[in-house]
Amino acid sequence: MSHKEATKFLKKDPKLAEIIKQVGDYNVKITKNRYQSLVETIIAQQLSGSAAESILKKFKKLFKSKFPKPFEVIKTPDSKIRSAGLSKMKIMYIKDLSKKIQSKQLNMRKISTKSDEYIIEHLTDVKGIGRWTAEMFLIFSLGRLDVLPVGDLGLKKGIQLMYSLKELPNENEIEQMAESWRPYRTVATWYLWKSLQKFDTIG
Repeated sequence: MSHKEATKFLKKDPKLAEIIKQVGDYNVKITKNRYQSLVETIIAQQLSGSAAESILKKFKKLFKSKFPKPFEVIKTPDSKIRSAGLSKMKIMYIKDLSKKIQSKQLNMRKISTKSDEYIIEHLTDVKGIGRWTAEMFLIFSLGRLDVLPVGDLGLKKGIQLMYSLKELPNENEIEQMAESWRPYRTVATWYLWKSLQKFDTIG
């Protein structure tokens, strides 16, 4: 299914149609390197976009290749990775992911053909990867079109703004509001992110 079909479908929601008109074409930047996508999402956890970008640049500079392989990260001392601005906890998460991929305990190519929930279940076995991180992987690495990250603050703020709500919606409310956006809830989420100024650089 094409992105044009998705936006045409979502324009049935008048409020979403206004946002689509303002934002323009749906254009998510997909990171084809699945390991890279997960590492970048772990780095970005609980950080602003600019802070995450700064740390990511420093992290990448520690390695000769464009993006390190899992074995390169495993053999790099924690102190060296720490110099990029990563917390001890995030270094542990990235190394745990690297070890699971290197040992083939986590086969990224194999799980990437499975259902969204299957992928979420397996990725959340890795330390530091919760549901949100797995959902970002589905969106920004696999290009899945019907992901609804109900715990995402940007999505909550976008919905609050769109419907002029006094408070942020809870997860159940988001599920109900987004029911009419199936099977393009990723696309709707992206537009809601883009409706917020602080997310205007998101891929």
